[in-house]
Amino acid sequence: MKKMLALMFALALSVSMSSFAFAQDKMDKPADKKEDTKKKEKKAKKEKKEKKEKKDEMKSGEMK
Repeated sequence: MKKMLALMFALALSVSMSSFAFAQDKMDKPADKKEDTKKKEKKAKKEKKEKKEKKDEMKSGEMK
C-alpha cells in the first residue's frame, strides 16, 4: 500500500511539474512570434519592391 501511495505521489508531482514547464514555454512563444512576423513582413516588403523594380525594368525595356 505504501509503495502504491508513493508511486501515485511521484506521478502527481511529475505531472504538475511538466504542466508548469509547459505553461512557462507557452508564455515565451508570443514574443517570439511577434519578432518572426516582423521579419516576415520586412522580407515580404523587400520581395514586393524587387518584383516591382523588375517589372519596371521590363516595361522600360519594351518601350525602347
